[in-house]
Amino acid sequence: MADGAPGPQDVVFIGDIHRQWHHIMRGLAQLPRLPHAAVLLGDIECDRPLDEVAAPLLDAGIAVHWICGNHDYDGGPEMWANLSDPARNPRTHAGRLNGCVREIGGLRIAGLSGTFRRRVWEPPLPRRLHSRDELADDVATLGDDWTQAQREAMAHALAAMAIWPEDYDALAGLRADVLVTHEAPSSHPQGAAMLDDLARMMGARLVIHGHHHVCYRARAEDGLHVQGVGAGWALGVDGAPWWPGEANRWLGALPRPWQQA
Repeated sequence: MADGAPGPQDVVFIGDIHRQWHHIMRGLAQLPRLPHAAVLLGDIECDRPLDEVAAPLLDAGIAVHWICGNHDYDGGPEMWANLSDPARNPRTHAGRLNGCVREIGGLRIAGLSGTFRRRVWEPPLPRRLHSRDELADDVATLGDDWTQAQREAMAHALAAMAIWPEDYDALAGLRADVLVTHEAPSSHPQGAAMLDDLARMMGARLVIHGHHHVCYRARAEDGLHVQGVGAGWALGVDGAPWWPGEANRWLGALPRPWQQA
């Protein structure tokens, strides 16, 4: 930007890391200039606190923002605490994006964590639950073969990893330029149109997602754009790569009426 302040061109969006931080360290080492901020798109899998594993970014002066993915609870409550516990992460906790909008590099960026889970909400089926407050009563209906410990583990995992209608509805009443999600919208063959709808309700013109380990750019007839980010890749808001990650998975043809952008 003309006044030297960080702008949209100074923000990178990093796809599913899955503990493979060497992609980020190698990428940073090769850049002629560093970004001002990074948005992590989930599936980080923190075997240590995020403040520690994200040190290559933080120590370079890059602000870290994040949403979670479906694998960020694979190591149970300890892995989840390594990502989300503010006491463990004084440097990155404020960067949590789920259910809110933050201005980053002059962009209003909204975040929606997790993936659709049948016990909560699996579009196009109706919502089973609306808020996390309903979980205790719901898991109490599980069969007698479920122990209390198993019920509590199920509730804790769903509270952390599911896309919750209460978060979706909260975002729907806000305004944003970019919506970042882990789950894909309908531009991906396995995506969900509910995320297209959310972006449009928020006035966002771009959705950026992870989860499927593939880089692509798609455009809808009304001008909504979607950007998929591959595992370990860093892309700018314009879709240009800052550094590569693992080999992209096969995407195939975009669902109609989406077009390559």
